[in-house]
Amino acid sequence: MKKLKKIAALAAAAALVVSLAACGGKKDTPATTQEPGTGAANSSGKTLKVQLDVEVASMDPQIATDGTSFEVMSAVTEGLYSVDAAGSPIKAIAKDITKSSDGLTYTFTLRDEKWSNGTPVTAKDFVFAWRRLVDPKVASEYSFIADIAGIKNAADISASKKKVEELGVTAKDDKTLVVELSHPVSFFESLMAFPSFLPVNEDFFNKVGDKFATSPDTILCNGPFKITSYQPAATSIDLIKNADYWDASNVKLGGIHYQVIKEAQQAMLSYQNGDLDVASLTGEQVEQFKGDTEFHNIMEGYLWYLSPNQKVAGLENVNLRKALALAYDKKAIVNNILKDGSIVADFAVPTLLATGPDGKDFRATASTYLSTDKAKALEYYNKAKQELGKSSFTYTMIVEDTESAQNVAQFIQSEIQTTLPGVTIKLETMPKKNRVERMQNGDFELGLTRWGPDYADPLTYLDMWMTDNSNNYGFWSNKDYDAIIQSAKDGTLALDPAKRWEELKKAEGMVMDDAVIFPVYQKGSAVMIKKNVSGISFHSVGVSRIYKDAVKN
Repeated sequence: MKKLKKIAALAAAAALVVSLAACGGKKDTPATTQEPGTGAANSSGKTLKVQLDVEVASMDPQIATDGTSFEVMSAVTEGLYSVDAAGSPIKAIAKDITKSSDGLTYTFTLRDEKWSNGTPVTAKDFVFAWRRLVDPKVASEYSFIADIAGIKNAADISASKKKVEELGVTAKDDKTLVVELSHPVSFFESLMAFPSFLPVNEDFFNKVGDKFATSPDTILCNGPFKITSYQPAATSIDLIKNADYWDASNVKLGGIHYQVIKEAQQAMLSYQNGDLDVASLTGEQVEQFKGDTEFHNIMEGYLWYLSPNQKVAGLENVNLRKALALAYDKKAIVNNILKDGSIVADFAVPTLLATGPDGKDFRATASTYLSTDKAKALEYYNKAKQELGKSSFTYTMIVEDTESAQNVAQFIQSEIQTTLPGVTIKLETMPKKNRVERMQNGDFELGLTRWGPDYADPLTYLDMWMTDNSNNYGFWSNKDYDAIIQSAKDGTLALDPAKRWEELKKAEGMVMDDAVIFPVYQKGSAVMIKKNVSGISFHSVGVSRIYKDAVKN
């Protein structure tokens, strides 16, 4: 997770610490809960009340793909590593680590840790979970990340060329996990903090079957908190402190209450009424509250962009795609609509993501692309009309039902229709989970979507547009591009950091020159955090918010 120092600086500057409490406008009281199987009451700390702007899509570590799910999941489940406030990897379930001299073998000794049903967390739990991750029968959207981590045979297993038992992960005994890599990966330990690598207890998984991770009774926890209230697409989720957690003495919160509030005005009213300790602002609210001592501006790693489905008639034409990409005013979006610290995106790889061999941020020496240019957009549009033999085009853009996403989509719709006469953009709004499913299934024409970085390297974005990647929603394919990305992962480029960096810049240019995506903005967050809350760490890579060290006085 590259730019650890930069993330740390951002976190510190924003006084990042969040805390959650029971909603309803009542005064906070210490959380009192019944510990399963003990008959003893556990009373400690206050409940932090946190707003989410979308529902949790999944609590299954090997199935979840979105940042909201990762945030909640990581509060109740812990893997080999976590990250500190600066974003640096720190040992979690891993107590000791031994690394071979060639960087190909990691041996982890696990802590004495329990699942919430009292059974020990063992090396077998990691083996089972990671095999699920790459198993083609499971069809995890994140199976690729095991290959990114360099785990031996991961890619071949995902491609059904080898058996899951051949994955380079072995339980030497209950407390010893051995991981074999096919090639050295400099950010391997950081990746081990990513939620896809969280453990799953096989016996419990088999016992609950298809209901796994759909309710508190079908979720095992081993993290700082335990889940007490949850169901798919729930509008509220409740966690309590896990008294059996290995580092429970350093967890000060009594619990977390998440509430899904999509409308910004409603969220702010809840915050002002004391029903929320942490809430996000958008649009005019930012102007209204940016002088408040509880206001914090945070730059995130999320890139928002339009994805055109190139299997849809007309969108296979590069000139039409370029026309659409240049037709809307990005500055107006970030300055007049969002107003939350977001910045214009004229790129596919965000700022503050990764530092290269030269010690500079990737964006500092890379080019910019597809900057708003309405005159140029019209030129491309006229070429496209001639090439396609059409004078009008109608496309539907799918967009999630959050207020900010709808506002941005409506503005883009108006801009494109004004800039490119004859183009009609229809909007179809739906919950984020449905929007993601539609795009994963190729059931869309245009989609307003986002991607958050999983690890601190440009590949966390550029890998998406390889041929047949499950996140390559637009179905773009370029053999030269594929060759660069594959070599940067585990080929000759992987052994030459300086050349690899330059080739990754070239690869980004290929994506942008073909208008594979239409970048819109890099997300900034305007967040209100109550004065009595501290210790929440915010990150632009991986899990966006971590509450283990949060305090609510």
